[in-house]
Amino acid sequence: MSKRLFAEFFGTFWLVFGGCGSAVLAAAFPQLGIGFLGVALAFGLTVVTMAYAVGHISGGHFNPAITVGLFAGGRFAAKDVIPYVIAQVIGGIAAAAVLYLIASGKAGFDATAGGFASNGYGEHSPGGYSLQSAIVIELVLTAFFLIVIHGVTDKRAPAGFAPLAIGLTLTLIHLISIPVTNTSVNPARSTGVAIFQGTWALQQLWVFWLVPLVGGAIGGLIYRCLLEDKK
Repeated sequence: MSKRLFAEFFGTFWLVFGGCGSAVLAAAFPQLGIGFLGVALAFGLTVVTMAYAVGHISGGHFNPAITVGLFAGGRFAAKDVIPYVIAQVIGGIAAAAVLYLIASGKAGFDATAGGFASNGYGEHSPGGYSLQSAIVIELVLTAFFLIVIHGVTDKRAPAGFAPLAIGLTLTLIHLISIPVTNTSVNPARSTGVAIFQGTWALQQLWVFWLVPLVGGAIGGLIYRCLLEDKK
């Protein structure tokens, strides 16, 4: 179990550091030209690389919503859910702390004013989308994320391609929802940066815990009840 938890810690660290780091450090410079597309690719690449690196140790969740969704889908033991979630959240906070330390080296950096890649709705949505829009998109995208994860890790699926499919799905999710919520679908990712943003991100954090967890459970149940081969 200790190796599995360390794998989840490092995987979540890499996801938050790589994905949010691209938004905080690179996307802030228009001349680099990465924009939303670059940030979306960064999140997808973190999952691909760590899923191949440590997925064989822990299953490569790196996300409490995935852990809950796999439990709902009958793929994960209940007794391991809380330890996995704790390891993921600690990994996300550690990554945000390192990213904050790096970003603070630039004159004028202000995590509170700049948002620090936090998730939000209303006036804190990149596109000004409402709470209703945030709930719907996070719920739908997390549910479909779990359907994809269950499908590509099914014993009937082609072997060896799951990390690529999951990483590309996360990229697509970000391309759809960055303008709406800055894309969560992952409570650990949202928590890490919200702590260092320190104000509105913490106040709105409940949405990015509750909705992805519910969406993940729905996705797991859909695959388990409607798509899985019972044999």
